[in-house]
Amino acid sequence: MSVAPPTVRRGIATRALLYAILLVFAVIYLMPLYVMLTTSFKTLEEIHQGNMLALPVDWTLAPWREAWGSACIGLECNGVHGYFFNSIKIVVPAVLISGLLGAFNGYVLTKWKFRGHKIVFGLILFSCFIPFQIILLPMARVLGILHLANSTWGLVLVHIVYGIGFTTLFFRNFYASFPDELVRAAQLDGAGFFVIFFRILLPASIPIIVVTIIWQFTNVWNDFLFGVSFASGDSAPITVALNNLVNSSTGVKAYNVNMAAAMVAAVPTLIVYILAGKYFLRGLMSGSVKG
Repeated sequence: MSVAPPTVRRGIATRALLYAILLVFAVIYLMPLYVMLTTSFKTLEEIHQGNMLALPVDWTLAPWREAWGSACIGLECNGVHGYFFNSIKIVVPAVLISGLLGAFNGYVLTKWKFRGHKIVFGLILFSCFIPFQIILLPMARVLGILHLANSTWGLVLVHIVYGIGFTTLFFRNFYASFPDELVRAAQLDGAGFFVIFFRILLPASIPIIVVTIIWQFTNVWNDFLFGVSFASGDSAPITVALNNLVNSSTGVKAYNVNMAAAMVAAVPTLIVYILAGKYFLRGLMSGSVKG
């Protein structure tokens, strides 16, 4: 029976130690999610016993049903389902439109360069570093002028405007590494601006499209500041409803209902990362900055 060389044994031991450390950090990181999930299936009596890490003794879906359809948010007891669909109505057009505009910007800034294109890109890049709080007042003024205040479409506009800087950065860096020869060859064959974009560049942009969708979806879905500032009542997103649900509870705190509502708010983001997370790093690598 052969014995592994000392260097191989040390390598195996080092790798095992590294995996053990990563496993510990993963458990710590996932612990809040575990507590939220298990608490959402417990009864209040079981929660009051104080062992938050224990699995439910009597599994129940009642907190989920109450959170979805009958939990009191402010003065109304209709659950979070209406606000959940508000977030969907906000996130879908905001992600699609900001992504498409960012793709056009990146295409123009790399393949149809004009005088001062670097200055324009620098200004767009600067918008990525503007804090949310700075644009609250001017954006509120714009939404008032457009009669979009306190509406889901107003939030769509806000997220489109704020997201264009990031989507332009992603697509510009990706298209900077795309061969210019293919674009010139298409021009020689008579292809125009939109034909080159939709027939050549966009089909080859799947990795960076995935990155953009994940990035924008996460930012828009989890946003609270814009939602609480520019929407109210029935037009609010689920993050605002979740905050109101927790703060409007009276008497005994229904922790199981609150946790179930939080899980409802978190499920879409979890699904997006589970389905497309493996493409995220690949897209970032393919879209790395080219000088």
